[in-house]
Amino acid sequence: MKVLNLYAGIGGNRKLWDNVEVTAVELDKQIAQIYQDLFPDDEVIITDAHQHLLDNFEEYDFIWSSPPCPSHSRLRTLMHGQKKNKQEYKYPDMKLYEEIIFLDNWFEGLYCIENVISYYDPLIKPQEIGRHYYWSNFIIRDKKMVASRIKNNTGYKDLQNKLGFNLDKYNYPDKRKLLRNCVEPKMGKIILESARGNTQQTLSSMILVSKKQTQDETSVTSKSDKLRSNTSEENILK
Repeated sequence: MKVLNLYAGIGGNRKLWDNVEVTAVELDKQIAQIYQDLFPDDEVIITDAHQHLLDNFEEYDFIWSSPPCPSHSRLRTLMHGQKKNKQEYKYPDMKLYEEIIFLDNWFEGLYCIENVISYYDPLIKPQEIGRHYYWSNFIIRDKKMVASRIKNNTGYKDLQNKLGFNLDKYNYPDKRKLLRNCVEPKMGKIILESARGNTQQTLSSMILVSKKQTQDETSVTSKSDKLRSNTSEENILK
């Protein structure tokens, strides 16, 4: 399965994937280098993920996208009425919905777009799991298997243990933020397996439909032959 992993970060969603050919896209060069070190078999491209999706979406079987979440986060509402922080007011970044609409209408494969629960009602209904929204063209199964929610005050070491990453050797200014931005690996695995199950289910459905069509055609042919036979017998009797 060829997978496009957009806004890849350090690869929290990708950590437990297997039997995949992954192209990861990350704009931050330093983060991309950490990802490449953690997943040396993946192709890592340092570029704008939004544009890369538009230019290359047809090359993949499954697309994961995690657009930046700060402009959608419920943390924005904490600043409500704080006139001194006007510079922090931002429009929600509509690239999120651009990608959902685009993939839903033009992509023939399977996709999942992830973001945090927003401070406004979502414009397109997602699947809600934990503190995240997921928009996909398949049903995400085993939602109850997902690990408990990561608390906002969880420390760096605890995050490392929980997510299974050790970033001690990397010289990055805010390693805790890198970990906080990760989708939990178990959730990433559940979603990929759900997509694979959907592919198998779709194939099975196609086979069943084909069999039913064959049976219907056989039935119609049999009825037609019987009708012709009865007509011939009536003509003979006349």
